[in-house]
Amino acid sequence: MYPLRPELGVSGRYILDNLLAHRFTKYAESVSVRSGMPKINRVELADFRIPLPKPPEQKAIAEALSDVDASIAALSQLIAKKRDLRQGVMQRLLTGQARLPGFTAPWQEKRLGDHVTFLKNGIQSRAQLTLDDPVRYLHYGDIHVSADISLNLRENAMPRLPLRAAAGLTRLQDGDIIFVDASEDLNGVGKSLEVTGAQGIEAVSGQHTIAARFDKTVLVDGYKCYLQFMPSFTAHLRRLAAGTKVYATNRKHIASAELRLPETDEQVAIARVLSDMGAEISVLDARLDKTRALKQAMMQALLTGSVRLPVTRDPAPQTKEAAYV
Repeated sequence: MYPLRPELGVSGRYILDNLLAHRFTKYAESVSVRSGMPKINRVELADFRIPLPKPPEQKAIAEALSDVDASIAALSQLIAKKRDLRQGVMQRLLTGQARLPGFTAPWQEKRLGDHVTFLKNGIQSRAQLTLDDPVRYLHYGDIHVSADISLNLRENAMPRLPLRAAAGLTRLQDGDIIFVDASEDLNGVGKSLEVTGAQGIEAVSGQHTIAARFDKTVLVDGYKCYLQFMPSFTAHLRRLAAGTKVYATNRKHIASAELRLPETDEQVAIARVLSDMGAEISVLDARLDKTRALKQAMMQALLTGSVRLPVTRDPAPQTKEAAYV
């Protein structure tokens, strides 16, 4: 750690913004490559050169970037609050602790194995997949890394499988739900995606997945993707999960789960509420990404002098001490 003390007339925030900019990152990387060590020393840090405008312009640049940082922080806090709110609503609605207006019918206990057909999946590893063959292939790794709870086959890029290799494998349909059969941690047990946009698309479930097609009079489309958030379901799978380094789930584990489920019309209403809340968060996430991209563009433009800000010069300080105020 190297503490820096800017000279008189140099904005500390302006220096910090330069050190956080992509240009300094590239400089530090080049230094590390030359030295063979992932670090930068005092001499190398001192040798980094930055454009240094007059103090009023430094102040204007620092304030502009600080304003964007404030927007990013505010959006991040709002998104966190929305996520927490959705998580709370989800837990209450999916357990029946809270009911939506107009729904009073008692929930019924259902054994999932009485209402499911398991589909034949592929066993090909990622190394055996291609980019341009006709059959889309859902690999378990892509489920683990997905931030979504549904998979639109029309909108998502997927690895591919030749027709010959896909012979005999069940093609996916809207509403099919694909579970991973293994996870390195308990939080990943029960992770799944519900298939949408399957009309006219050839797609199959792949290695280390469990593809399930539930009776839609028991679990409606758009609701079953929330199985992975139902405490009784996840607790059931985690209790049965086996392995030392990997927690495994199988078809029998899923089939033996017994859940209290609402009638299908209430399922539709619950799914709509949760989907709307998720869509709102997605909009905010997109705004946050755009704001972060805007900041990067601003840093590139303002810290190199390619764009100049209009500044109002502060009156000269009356005393030496006033210069530090």
